[in-house]
Amino acid sequence: MSSKLGFSARFERISPPAGLFLLVLSIFIGAITGLASVLFVKLIFAIQRFSYGGIHDHFAFIGNWVYLIVPIIGGLLVGPLILFASEAKGHGVPEVMTALIMRGGRIRGRVAAAKILASSLCIGTGGSAGREGPIIQVGSAFGSSIGQLLKLSDERIRNLVACGAAAGVAATFNAPIAGVIFSVEVLMSGLELRNFGNVVISAVTASVVSRSIIGSQSAFDVPEYAMNSMPEIFLYLVLGLVAALVGVMFIKMLDFSENIFDNWKFPQIFKPAIGSVLLGGLGYMYMQLPGLQFPHPGPHTGYLNVPIPQMYGAGFAGIEQAISGGTLLWILCAMVILKPIATSMTLGSGNSGGVFAPSLFTGAMLGGVLGHLFSNWFPEMNLQVGPFALVGMAALFSATAHAPLTAMLIVFEMSGDYGLILPLMVAGVSASYFSQWLHQESIYTIKLAKRGIRFYEGRDMDIMQGVKVSEVMRTHPVTISKDASFSELMGLFQETSLRSFPVMDDESRLWGIITLGDVRIAQDHADFNPRGLTVADLAKKDIAVMFPDEPIWVAIQKMSPRDLARLPVVERGNGDRLCGIISRSDILRAYDVGVVRRQRGELTESQATLRKQKEAGYMEFVLREEDNCNMAKIKDITIPDTVSLVSIRRGEQLVIPRSETQLQAGDVITVYGRLSDIDEVKNVMNACMFPKTVETK
Repeated sequence: MSSKLGFSARFERISPPAGLFLLVLSIFIGAITGLASVLFVKLIFAIQRFSYGGIHDHFAFIGNWVYLIVPIIGGLLVGPLILFASEAKGHGVPEVMTALIMRGGRIRGRVAAAKILASSLCIGTGGSAGREGPIIQVGSAFGSSIGQLLKLSDERIRNLVACGAAAGVAATFNAPIAGVIFSVEVLMSGLELRNFGNVVISAVTASVVSRSIIGSQSAFDVPEYAMNSMPEIFLYLVLGLVAALVGVMFIKMLDFSENIFDNWKFPQIFKPAIGSVLLGGLGYMYMQLPGLQFPHPGPHTGYLNVPIPQMYGAGFAGIEQAISGGTLLWILCAMVILKPIATSMTLGSGNSGGVFAPSLFTGAMLGGVLGHLFSNWFPEMNLQVGPFALVGMAALFSATAHAPLTAMLIVFEMSGDYGLILPLMVAGVSASYFSQWLHQESIYTIKLAKRGIRFYEGRDMDIMQGVKVSEVMRTHPVTISKDASFSELMGLFQETSLRSFPVMDDESRLWGIITLGDVRIAQDHADFNPRGLTVADLAKKDIAVMFPDEPIWVAIQKMSPRDLARLPVVERGNGDRLCGIISRSDILRAYDVGVVRRQRGELTESQATLRKQKEAGYMEFVLREEDNCNMAKIKDITIPDTVSLVSIRRGEQLVIPRSETQLQAGDVITVYGRLSDIDEVKNVMNACMFPKTVETK
């Protein structure tokens, strides 16, 4: 046994209190991510001072050409790093999402080093990108690497990835609460409560480490703002709606740029430099404009004395100037357009950085523009520009990321201003909902959608579309007659611990459905009398049903609006004949079926028959509670010599079959052998079969 396995095994033999192992790991990940964040920021400022300050001091004759030359040099240096780790390309969060839903949270360790170096060079030389995306990816890579090193399960590795992501946001923005919410809302919306504490501890640890080195001040020095009157809330609503339009523009602009560069047959190593040429040209032309205004040197500029275009870098100094109300109107208007263009040129070409800060920057500029307009249009309201710039940050990020809670909390924590919490809520939620109505995908999920991955509530919905209801439904559901008495109904509830039953008529046809909630509603009435009551008096006749050949995704769509726990499955063309029932636990099992298919490279639109009949191949079965071999040991099952059990997928675990292995309902069993004999195995197990890619001998 290797030392790695030995350490993990010895730790688990100690039998610590539940969760203590992951808690220790989450603290370690938070501390490492906090240190990495500080190193990352200092490296960006060092490169920035060398690139612009050093050249300005020693090569003053270059003049404004420095704004073209330096980004190009940065792009040339980033190119080779992207080849070293392709995941370092772009803004990082989609790659973390892909790892979570496709690879059990597994991220290569080299990604952390490549991302820090590539993003530091990109942002430090003027690339229009944020530093939060890289740190999210770096923290996630740390968490994933530790989980892989200790041979943890997929579920625990995902939890450590979420810890790293939360720690990254917390350390970068000095906003631990927002870090936790970002991890839950954007990455892991299905995060279980028992794993939530680890994410919180990791974020707090990262924030403490970061604050101990760079100070505990808020990210921005914001004047104390508050609403003067309630009618202002309608102006913030307008801001949210306009932010949705600009946010969708930003998403489409970045997507357009990525498509252009991805489809361009040109060496990948030079694409970041081409994007930097375009960015440098934009910056050079901007610096020729008269009447320019720049933020004063300070912490957000690394105390750089040389002015750089506001659309360069993360733009934190420009944000602070806008929310203090000190930016000229024409510059605010220009930045609403130029920042998304600059970011699209930078990240679309393959440079490395985040979109979080560019979204906040564009939102601050947009809010500043509307603040100026509203103050001119409604002088009697005594409006200030700064509050609108501050709320605009949350509104535009909410529009691009479809994450209103994260947007509200991060701006609140970064500013430390509670006086604008209502405007933040109104603008953030309205921007998120309106942008989702205009454009289904967020700035993070649009890259996944192009790869055929529909990320919704922490799961890949394309996988759910590839599994049919018939493959996971329970074919022998517990039912009750519509004429059964109230006492019989309550006895059945107690006996089975189920919360609903299909109701059948005298001819064994589906009549309706009865739930425990229906009973409780009836009991709440003052005139409730159980005597003489039958199931028909309480059950619902107008019910949603499923067909066996429909995909699981349809079941999710039918269950979600009314929060249904179970749906009857009926024959297509004969809606009264009950075939089975499907529940939420069956849907989770369907996801495991889909994951197995995706991992083996088989996710087709038609899952009903084998592609071609050949001599030998793989086949998979999903066990149900009513199957013959449920709870049986493998040694007790008669399997032909020409067939081998390859693996068992059990929830998050991959089990290697042994003679003493006991099969359980929900197991996804993969076998390989002669196809004719595999059919015999199916009959022995009496399990639900679905086809696999066939490999010939």
